[in-house]
Amino acid sequence: MKLTFLGAAHEVTGSCSLLEACGKNILIDCGMEQGADIYENCDLPISPANIDAICLTHAHIDHSGLVPAMVAQGYKGPVYVTQATGRLCNIMLRDSAYIQEHEAEWRNRKAKRNGTPPYVPIYTVNDAEQALSQFETFGYNETVDIFDGIQIFFSDAGHLLGSSSIHIKVIENGETRTLLFSGDLGNVSRPLIRDPQSPPDADYVIIESTYGDRLHGARPDYEVQLSAIMQDTFDRGGNLVIPSFAIGRTQELLYLIRNIKEKQLIKGHDNFLVYVDSPLAVEATKIYSDGLTDYYDKETLELLDKGIDPINFEGLKLSITSAESKAINFNTTPKVIISASGMCEAGRIRHHLKHNLWMDSSTILFVGYQSEGTVGRKLVDGAKSVHLFGEEIQVNAKIASLVGISGHADRDMLLNWLGAMKQKPRKVFVNHGDDTVCDDFAQTISDRLYINAVAPYSGDEFDLLTGTCTGKGTVKKVSKLSNGRRRANTLYNRLLEAHKRLRVVIDSNRDIPNRDVEKLIEQINSLCEEYARELNDKK
Repeated sequence: MKLTFLGAAHEVTGSCSLLEACGKNILIDCGMEQGADIYENCDLPISPANIDAICLTHAHIDHSGLVPAMVAQGYKGPVYVTQATGRLCNIMLRDSAYIQEHEAEWRNRKAKRNGTPPYVPIYTVNDAEQALSQFETFGYNETVDIFDGIQIFFSDAGHLLGSSSIHIKVIENGETRTLLFSGDLGNVSRPLIRDPQSPPDADYVIIESTYGDRLHGARPDYEVQLSAIMQDTFDRGGNLVIPSFAIGRTQELLYLIRNIKEKQLIKGHDNFLVYVDSPLAVEATKIYSDGLTDYYDKETLELLDKGIDPINFEGLKLSITSAESKAINFNTTPKVIISASGMCEAGRIRHHLKHNLWMDSSTILFVGYQSEGTVGRKLVDGAKSVHLFGEEIQVNAKIASLVGISGHADRDMLLNWLGAMKQKPRKVFVNHGDDTVCDDFAQTISDRLYINAVAPYSGDEFDLLTGTCTGKGTVKKVSKLSNGRRRANTLYNRLLEAHKRLRVVIDSNRDIPNRDVEKLIEQINSLCEEYARELNDKK
């Protein structure tokens, strides 16, 4: 039994861990990195074709976003998720693929003009659709035997609709070990969804640490905070622009705004409009309103019992087409614009920033974590200007944050969740946090809970029978590469993946008839000779 950490090691995004047990290879999360990379991540040590299963804690792209890339590189196995996660991934992964194809098309128009190598998307819409066909969904606390000797079940992590902690039980050669992957643990008393479920006991716990070095403080009145910001912005004649994660945070904001409208907390701007400008957010909002009652908290269920849609109200406008999106900025009436992405790295929010950042009457309101290196983080940190669409845009708008609305548990919530276990785990692995935060929170766990805790780096391997580190990864920080060099590296990495797939094909042909082996040899040799001729011609 072995556990290898690949992504979100001393970093916040790109969650991915590899469990090897009972002759099977299982990935827990397969996330895309967002924002600036700090450390060089180790490559997956085996071909995607040799992965037997993927288990996802939730639908956010930094936990699910590379599943279609795995499929594109030969992964054929199941993807285990909760029912709500499956439905949300159905729109998120398609959307991610569409964005990548669209970006590749845009970049390649430029590449043709300036003679640079073509840009290849990480995966396509077809890859995403194939990946989604491999999803298998289950309810919370439903035990699933995924292989002989390996059981899993999902428990509610309270972070997003359908988010989960994943408990894995492994029995191999008479030895039993249990692992618990926290996933992203949610803040308490949030709109719509329940608080995190108390954790089951486990020998090893892999816990996130996004806010492992800080406290959210006393729970603020979100409605009072938000309505005060809205009132101030509208009185100045400006727009309230909210970069928001399309799934989860957008629906929470709609819940709060519905209450604000119902209580008439905004004075002098009756029937103000609220635009949700993100096709992904619009689709997600429909899912949230589509009877997934097993995931809602008590207050939301009470509203539904009264026939009240908790995230719909008069004045809500859902923008889907590009034309509808553009029209928003020609409407001079003060309004709320909620748009993705939440860290301002892509999507329609960048257009709204371009139209509003320079206006001293507008407000840009951040309602979630901003990773290092993102446009959102630069604005929160006080940047005087940001680069958007080839222009340097001055920051004259007010920059504000909604305090305490984080979707992540803070330090003490994480400690309380971990401390609720009836038996102390053998070891706790801390990941999914900023560089020093992972180390600091591991030390906090050791000091406060008297549990052995470590913060692994990408590539670190642990023997689960002994709990000892059997292989060290990398602590090498990322070198700054030019875009051209980065694209070249990406293409070369894809070539290496193709090589791995070819090796799998060769290995699988060990016992086939000689005639078929000879045919395969001829095909490979023919390909190599053709490439050699093309290379000589170029010289």
